[in-house]
Amino acid sequence: METKVMNRSAMEGITERLSSVEGLYFPRSVHTETSGDPSRRKAVLLDLLTRDAAVFLERYGSNLSLEELCEFEALKGDYEVGWHLNRLRSFQSPTSEEKRLRSLTVKNRRRAFMDELVRGGEYFSEEAMREREPYLHYECVGKFQDPFGRRMSRPGERWSETLMRRAEEAILVSKIRVEQQRLGVDEREWVGNERREEEEEEEEEEEEEEESEAEERMEESLPAKGQAEHDPCNGAQAPYKESFEGAPHTVGLQERMEQFTHMMQQKFLAGEDSQYLDYSKIDDNERLDDHWQREANHDAEEKYFEED
Repeated sequence: METKVMNRSAMEGITERLSSVEGLYFPRSVHTETSGDPSRRKAVLLDLLTRDAAVFLERYGSNLSLEELCEFEALKGDYEVGWHLNRLRSFQSPTSEEKRLRSLTVKNRRRAFMDELVRGGEYFSEEAMREREPYLHYECVGKFQDPFGRRMSRPGERWSETLMRRAEEAILVSKIRVEQQRLGVDEREWVGNERREEEEEEEEEEEEEEESEAEERMEESLPAKGQAEHDPCNGAQAPYKESFEGAPHTVGLQERMEQFTHMMQQKFLAGEDSQYLDYSKIDDNERLDDHWQREANHDAEEKYFEED
């Protein structure tokens, strides 16, 4: 039987182009000797393509164009080469059914990876999400939190760490304010204006205290009957009332945090976190399929015992 081989000039052209691709994978054993030397990189690529076209396609097939894949038609009699060609073409020029299956696979892999991130506890922590989306955090949660709590030093924190955190906080506040200005938010509602409001509230409290003291002096000058009719519990009810009214606010803040987290997770699933993650390493990660296989097996077991 006649052994078919690839066109030599096509092999030269493919390896020549790949030799100049930035970040192209090379085994560790040859990475150092090929680094910064395109001619050496081409020689290594050409050697692999000549010896084992299937491994070449497995390693570098995703970097090839449809026209370059066509050059491997002469080798499709080899089962492994044919399998890689079909797989790569389905990615580059998929049918409607392949697109549907690919979309479902990507969705499942992203959700599996998100579950890993949630268990890790860092990527979807409040601080990490706030850093990625400061304005969204402010609208959902931040405006209902203590505006000065983040500037306070924390237990066991060095002064240099506190200063660094305050500098990072100032950057986030600046980003929020820029977005507020862009959206035409009333200046009185800009983040960072809480101090002005706090000073105004303190002035009002001082005036109320002065008025209260004046009223107490007037009551002291009243006859004993007037004093007996005065109910001291009335003045003591206010702080307890404020404390009670604050409880629903705490519950609401927790719900707002859950809503914000849900929105951030949906942004991740929609592929909007490409600035922070390489989605290709998630969408093409077959290891993540094991997560859904375990889920399917678990659901099947539960259904079996329920029907038993």
